[in-house]
Amino acid sequence: MREFWTSMASLMGVFAFFQSILHAVFPPELRFAALKLFHGVFLCFSTYCYFDITEIDGVNTNELYHAVQLYLSRSASVAASRLSLSRGLNSSVFTFGLTSNDCLTDTFCGATATWEHVVTQRQSQTFSWRPLPEEKRSFTLRIKKKDKPLILPAYLDHIMETATDLRRRNQDRLLYTNSRGGSIESRVVPWESVPFKHPSTFDTLAMDPSRKELIMADLKDFAEGKTFYEKTGRAWKRGYLLYGPPGTGKSSMIAAMANYLGYDVYDLELTEVHTNSELRKLLMKTTPKSIIVIEDIDCSINLTNRSSKKLAPPYDLRPTGGCGAEDVNAAAKTMTLSGLLNFTDGLWSCCGSERIFVFTTNHVEELDSALLRSGRMDMHILMSCCSFPALKILMKNYLGLEDGELGGHRQENCELLRELEEVIDDAEITPADVSEILIKNRRREKREAMAELLEALKARAEKRKKERGGSSATARKKNLGEEMDEEEEQEKRALESPKESGEEMDGCNGKEEKREED
Repeated sequence: MREFWTSMASLMGVFAFFQSILHAVFPPELRFAALKLFHGVFLCFSTYCYFDITEIDGVNTNELYHAVQLYLSRSASVAASRLSLSRGLNSSVFTFGLTSNDCLTDTFCGATATWEHVVTQRQSQTFSWRPLPEEKRSFTLRIKKKDKPLILPAYLDHIMETATDLRRRNQDRLLYTNSRGGSIESRVVPWESVPFKHPSTFDTLAMDPSRKELIMADLKDFAEGKTFYEKTGRAWKRGYLLYGPPGTGKSSMIAAMANYLGYDVYDLELTEVHTNSELRKLLMKTTPKSIIVIEDIDCSINLTNRSSKKLAPPYDLRPTGGCGAEDVNAAAKTMTLSGLLNFTDGLWSCCGSERIFVFTTNHVEELDSALLRSGRMDMHILMSCCSFPALKILMKNYLGLEDGELGGHRQENCELLRELEEVIDDAEITPADVSEILIKNRRREKREAMAELLEALKARAEKRKKERGGSSATARKKNLGEEMDEEEEQEKRALESPKESGEEMDGCNGKEEKREED
């Protein structure tokens, strides 16, 4: 054993001697060139190629590094033995990640890719305006040379798209509103946000199931229609108009759309927008995968009709006799209907992708026809009074009725459901009013709550019937009065006609006597 350690010590001494001679004889540049040549020869005979993805590229953050980190978190929770946990801002889920020098294997298009997370200590820094982290982190991708044209750059594009989708799903959705006070240039941020926690979904929305299926299919086609919109040369956007009486669920519909697609919501308050230029700048500050909402568009602001004052060709904006300088300046400092139209379907509407415009109104007949055309409001959705299918959804939500109970399989509920179906259309009640009745009776027995709802609907239907009867009687009285007035006018004309004919006869006799005298 002693001889072995003696031999090892002699060998180490010889190695140190030759190393010192090598450093003394060969300069550093020559040694670096030799190592580079050796590395090149090794790569020529190697069947793999390597790609390094650093966390910081110069002074900027490398987005690809964070995309790879998020992409690998899906498989890291299953394949890796040692993991790092993190939770991002505005996120409700935990993200798994690889620890230092840990490896993970992924498959794409039949090719195998090996990822290694490399963490090394950074050398001590001198003075810097932007200090760098103490650790130098990067991902190393190893693939076979024959697979390089097969998976690159398609594999990296797949990583970026998957990471974007995961980041959007992991983060809580936000509800934005445009900031108040002053011009948009004087505001620190144009949009202020809070977490979007509205629980409305299409399952809980009080609407006919067939209509909900139609809307959900349209939303799904839009979200998956990137290739279609690029092929047809259209901006990737879509407009919806929700109209109907108050309390029919227009706001709940918007929340259900946002929860179904996973989009953020921008609630645009038009009364805080002063000019068309501010409207365009607000649009530029919105993000893709979002819903831009303008509620009560018919009464939120008095829009200037673009047909009220038209400039004659060649559209000279200088002061003229019909339009003074003050009028031109005032028009430039107000938001007009033309600006809103360009906001929804003009050139500025395509600065961003995958966005939905939703307008709500209680009086669709008061809107300008230019706003209602396809391309601005592509789909018109009538939010009507509560129907029987919608009533069953509300009873399921508030009373906890099962599908069997709503289907009338139980004898005790069959009669109540039949009466509710008969009276619901005559009651003309909104889903909000039905919800209020059910909330008051939610702690009672299901059958008692249904009976109380039936009584309320019957009273509402009777009231509607009296109102319709009163309005019809008023209309009949009005028609009768108009007929009597018309008869009186005819009698007056009949009484006046003999007098006029007598005067004409007297005039004719006088003329004949005068001719005889002549």
